[in-house]
Amino acid sequence: MEELYDQYKALLFTLAYQLTGSVEDAEDVVQDVFFKAYEVLPERLEEPKAYLCKMVTNRCLDLQKSARKRREVYVGPWLPEPIQTPEATLEMTVVRNDLLSYAMLVLLERLTPTERVVFVLREAMGFNYSEIAELLGKREANCRKLMSRARTKMEISEEETVMAEAVESKWVSRFLTSLEEGNVDHVLSLLTEDVMFVADGGGKATAFKHPVQMRDRVARVLLKGFEDTAFYFQEKIHFEIVPLNGETGILLRAGDEIVAAIFIQPLRGKIARIYAVRNPDKLTRV
Repeated sequence: MEELYDQYKALLFTLAYQLTGSVEDAEDVVQDVFFKAYEVLPERLEEPKAYLCKMVTNRCLDLQKSARKRREVYVGPWLPEPIQTPEATLEMTVVRNDLLSYAMLVLLERLTPTERVVFVLREAMGFNYSEIAELLGKREANCRKLMSRARTKMEISEEETVMAEAVESKWVSRFLTSLEEGNVDHVLSLLTEDVMFVADGGGKATAFKHPVQMRDRVARVLLKGFEDTAFYFQEKIHFEIVPLNGETGILLRAGDEIVAAIFIQPLRGKIARIYAVRNPDKLTRV
């Protein structure tokens, strides 16, 4: 069993994390699954990957039901918990090739638990429909319908890839420099007309309770927010570009304290979405 743990723990964590959006829940699921797997008869583990993935999937489906109830009373928008993915320790944490972009994790919140499972297993983990059907105990045709429904809810066409547009560190640096210098015109030039800014404070940190939309409003919010944060902490604040969720992420720091984890979603060379995680409970692992 120790050999199976070493071989599959990263894969199972990646699956659980994308099904729950929570690092803590994913860790608990993997630990619980391997604990129960010790009691499984050896002949049932002839195909350990499929069996363990099924156990993780079922456990996550149970968790999603209670999570939905908790999020009904959550203060403001709920965003997935970010996770560090430094190159040196990537294998210890997640499987990069199976990790959806952060923006895609946000879109997953639109789906029912079963739709989310089908989408993640198909698009992130590379399972074929027959394997997904067997894992869920459904017919293959039903799984295809669930996938089609999921894409519709996420506004992704059947022909469209789910791969996110890459964000270059140099481009991000220019954007952050413009914010620090208060360069309104340059900030505006980098935003799409219908850009959206979403912040998750969870009632424990200052954040807008609703998404902010449109270029002028988002630019004002970003520039004013940077000034207010510096005033509140009464010390120099700075941005740090780090690998988060397998992509270019941003940490906003006040001294040694992490104030926010920020993700930028580009669209044809401009910023279409900005996600800022402010809830301190979700920043403990970054």
